[in-house]
This record gives sequence, structure tokens and C-alpha cells, in this order.
Amino acid sequence: MQTYDMTKLLLENAYPGRGIMLGRSADNKYAVIAYFIMGRSENSRNRIFEETSDGIRTKAFDESKMVDPSLIIYHPVRVLGEDTIVTNGDQTDTVRDGLLAGKEFSQSLRTRQFEPDPPNLTPRISGIVHGNGDYDLSILKSACGDGSSNRRYTFEYEAPLAGQGHFIHTYNENLDPLPSFEGEPRQVAITAPDAKTLGDQLWAALNADNKVSLFVRYIDLATGETDTKIYNKHLEG
Repeated sequence: MQTYDMTKLLLENAYPGRGIMLGRSADNKYAVIAYFIMGRSENSRNRIFEETSDGIRTKAFDESKMVDPSLIIYHPVRVLGEDTIVTNGDQTDTVRDGLLAGKEFSQSLRTRQFEPDPPNLTPRISGIVHGNGDYDLSILKSACGDGSSNRRYTFEYEAPLAGQGHFIHTYNENLDPLPSFEGEPRQVAITAPDAKTLGDQLWAALNADNKVSLFVRYIDLATGETDTKIYNKHLEG
């Protein structure tokens, strides 16, 4: 399988939408997580990431401009024990609640499908990183834009290789309606030694007009300690 440069993938796509990358650092010491959101409408762009006790949440930057919070205000990241859940919607809570009930990651998502936002029918993308660094990625999407059919794909990565990650995002390209991501998660190289280095690279590569927020975390596999970097376009400068 081809290994891509994630920054190059982002530079070549003005609107990948929301994206998750999970992987392992080049020195094999850290589990690596990156999650970003983008927006084309004023409502989508009116957001920031804010840290919580167990992860992060999206929050309106200007509450007076918030129109419809239903699909844009949620907790993208939650930590439950040794697991870190990352998703592009409120299915973060679905996965967390499922794990608490003894369900597996993919079982928890069987109650969900793509987002109800025709004509785009945005895929729900989700990931989980376990304490040992193994990780899973999932995408729930419509059948070629047909909202009457839901398709579920889960990808499991055991004993991840050092310096390698997998990247999945919501949209293939910037069109109307927005076409869903296709194929397997892209295999990408991870060379950055820490969250800030990777975060700076990804933030610079995201389209300047459409990027909104970025979360990057390195988790020490030996101690569980975390190195986190958050970027918000509205809070720059």
C-alpha cells in the first residue's frame, strides 16, 4: 500500500471536511492522534475547540451567530480509561456509552448512520486508540449519495508500525453536493517527534479559508502521559 505525505494530501484538497489521523510515532514511543474540522458556511466556521476534563468539545466562538448547533456542537474527543475516542459528531458519546455497556467499538456504532444533512449526507467518521497503541477507524456513509442505504466500514490496526498512521476524512473534494470519502483510510508517514511539530505542519497545510480547528495529541505508551496541541483560527494572533 502506498504511504502518503499527509501535508501534501491536505494541500491538494481545499475541503476534506473533517478528518481523523491515528498512528504511531517514528520512535515507536507514542500513539498519535490528529483531528481537524473545516467549514464553508458562517455557522460551520463559527467554532473553536475547547479542552474538557476528558478531551475536547466544539464551542461557538460567537454565540450570537450560532444558527443550528445540531451537527456542529459535540465532543470530538473523550478519554475513557485507557481508550481515547475521536469522532466527527455526537457518536463520540455513542461509542463511550457502548464501551461502558461492554460493547466493542464497531458494535456501538451500529445504532448510527451518516448525518441527516442532504444533499451532502456527510459520513460519520470515528476512531479509537487503545492503551497499547492499537487503533480502529470507522466510516458510516450513504450508498453513493443515496440516503435510503447506509454502508458501514471498520478498519482495525493491530501492532501499528512505527512512523505510520492512517487518515480518513469526510469529503473527497470540494464540490456541490460534497462527495463522500472513498476507499480505505490513507496510509501516511509520521515523522514529527511531538504534538507541536505535527500540529504546526498540519495547520499550515489546511486550506487557509476553510480551516477552523485542529487537535493533536501524542500519548506516551509507557506512562499514558499526553502532549496536546490545539489550534483555533478564531483565536490566532
